Amino acid sequence: MYPELSRVALTRPVPAYGLPAGTVGAVVGAYSDGVGYEVEFVAADGRTIAVLTLTADDLAAVPG
Repeated sequence: MYPELSRVALTRPVPAYGLPAGTVGAVVGAYSDGVGYEVEFVAADGRTIAVLTLTADDLAAVPG
């Protein structure tokens, strides 16, 4: 389970938003079942690219 504000990386691409596998985002919400997450992906200029609902299988922990 990923707590809120955890850094996570995509394990698969999300072409609709131009996000390749490995793109790092932040968990901004976790569903109580521990299976679903809301993850925000932000561009270098601070602009939000997308906030996506993803499963644990779509994500990998980012150390640090």
